[in-house]
Amino acid sequence: MAVIRPFRALRPKREFAEKIASPPYDIISSEEARKIYEKNPLSFVRVIRPEVNFPPGEGMYAEKVYKKAKEELLRYLKEGHMLQDETPKFYIYQQKDASHTQTGLVCVASCEDYEKDVIKKHELTREEKEIDRAKHIDIVAAQTGPVFLTYRSREDVDPLLEEGKKGEPEYDFESDGVRHTLWVVDDPELISRIRKAFEGIDRLYVADGHHRSAASVRVKNWRKERNPKHTGEEEYNFFLCVVFPHSQLRILDYNRVVRDLNRLTKEEFIEKIKENFRVEPAPSSPYRPEKPHEFGMYLGGKWYKLVAKTIPEDPVGSLDVSILQNFLLSPILGIQDPRRDKRINFVGGIKGLSELERLVNSGEYKVAFSMYPTTMDDLLRVADAGLIMPPKSTWFEPKLKSGLFVHLIEEV
Repeated sequence: MAVIRPFRALRPKREFAEKIASPPYDIISSEEARKIYEKNPLSFVRVIRPEVNFPPGEGMYAEKVYKKAKEELLRYLKEGHMLQDETPKFYIYQQKDASHTQTGLVCVASCEDYEKDVIKKHELTREEKEIDRAKHIDIVAAQTGPVFLTYRSREDVDPLLEEGKKGEPEYDFESDGVRHTLWVVDDPELISRIRKAFEGIDRLYVADGHHRSAASVRVKNWRKERNPKHTGEEEYNFFLCVVFPHSQLRILDYNRVVRDLNRLTKEEFIEKIKENFRVEPAPSSPYRPEKPHEFGMYLGGKWYKLVAKTIPEDPVGSLDVSILQNFLLSPILGIQDPRRDKRINFVGGIKGLSELERLVNSGEYKVAFSMYPTTMDDLLRVADAGLIMPPKSTWFEPKLKSGLFVHLIEEV
């Protein structure tokens, strides 16, 4: 049984929502955050990327930086830009672009469910990133960015989210080609039906936000140790999330670029690839793979189509990201740990294949690979098996905005 609860969101007043909403912290660099802040001082980057409040070069992970994030969050309240709802509520968050719509439930999920694997994961976390977010949550005393959760679509649950969209939305604005719309669910009867419906769901899945969820659990354990009167009902026992039915989610390709050919000539490199892939000129330029186990490769100003000769049977090994890693990146290019190797980088599909061409043509990278997107069924199958996907297997679009709802873990 999955535990989800309504909560008293700290959120923008209606007239400030579009100005405050920002990209999530982990898809923008410090430099990008500074540019956003310069153009829009109300942007929530001043909380999720608090280093923007200091001169460049100041340590991002100094305690004073996290304390500044808390100060900035409280400033929204003091200056009348944000408010906290008086009673616990659910919220319905819809995102819509030219070709896609997804509707999720904004709520808080149980840290205990995460620890007991009721909430399934499919990625490893990096300790330094996890500790950074944990310090941010603990010192700010708030979860400022939602975890992106999903569940297997159900006929008794999905319609309740649509029911919550009745009436005038609280927020409705467009940003970067995506319309963001939020409804407040304050009907006690509907809140009760939603909670009861989720009790029939035996597991949730982290789609995106493994570091945020792991950091929230870490903070729960820190605060439990510090609190001799811990009951398990404190707000720090729950983490901010948006839960979507899996059938509505869209995963884009997550492509790869590599800086060199591991001392091989172009001809030697292609010959080695032919041991495990069929290599042929791409039928189009740029080339986007049309089905699983096909790959595009941009090398020397030309696109190639690669087709895997061997498809492993296990849930992880059969993923295209695994096939590329295990049969090409590792044995040929010597990239053993793509999470840490500085010779490889990853390009979200939202940037398009032209970005791969640009990076290679610039000379900064030698070769690029375009991928067929991982599917939601792939993700659920791996998570259900208790397995871990390779790094950078999924790129979800659209991204959830930060700043539209905040979960306070102590009273302000």
